[in-house]
Amino acid sequence: MNRDNLGKVIYPLIGTLLIFLVWDQYAVQFEISPVVLPRPGDVFVAIVDEFPQLLNEGWTTLLECVYGFALAVIIGIPIAVVMTDFRVLNMMFYPLLIATQSIPKVAIAPILMIWFGTGLESKLAIAFFIAFFPVVVDTATGLRATPNELLELARSLRCSYFQIFFKIRFPSALPFIFSGAKVAVTLAVIGSVIGEYLGGSDGLGALQLVANSQVNPELAWASLVGLSLLGIILYMAVVIAERVLMPWGYDAGHH
Repeated sequence: MNRDNLGKVIYPLIGTLLIFLVWDQYAVQFEISPVVLPRPGDVFVAIVDEFPQLLNEGWTTLLECVYGFALAVIIGIPIAVVMTDFRVLNMMFYPLLIATQSIPKVAIAPILMIWFGTGLESKLAIAFFIAFFPVVVDTATGLRATPNELLELARSLRCSYFQIFFKIRFPSALPFIFSGAKVAVTLAVIGSVIGEYLGGSDGLGALQLVANSQVNPELAWASLVGLSLLGIILYMAVVIAERVLMPWGYDAGHH
């Protein structure tokens, strides 16, 4: 592991330890009640004691996030392509897309619960609804940012639409697509938790509500730690996919 990669691991760990230290000292010096703010050590003990339950509920939330995010990518990218290539469709539906994005997700979640029930489907739908917008917008931006010189060269060589798309436009848009995906995958976690708060008994969000109702702040904070780790794991998965599918961009950024 070279120095740059080592720094990317060590510095976040140092920052995390500093936050835990400040958190612990704040709770001690100001004599904060554990119900209001438990100490980091107590939260760690709760994580160890309740690890099987946290792992089980975390798996449920993970599936909700992954399915919702995957659906946003599978549906969002083709819609962005169509809206980019057909100006009339863009003028017709882009304002509607912005309008739906401006709706508070907590307001739309109960409607989705009625449509899909309180199972996995409703959480998936909420995660999709939140993650969909950045995927579409960033993909469309990337497709529009394709250099005109490359497009003119391809047309002069009589390349077909699909050749231009898969050889030039899509690769050029990949940095934008992955930027949107990084935002979308973290938003999918938020969407899943909103769904778990409003209905259902599975997932880390539901576990946190149960812990709060039982006045178990350590378990509630342990659930928050689990959600944070889940977001980091999903974000890093997108970063790894970016390095695999777009190695030239990664290499260019490190030379």
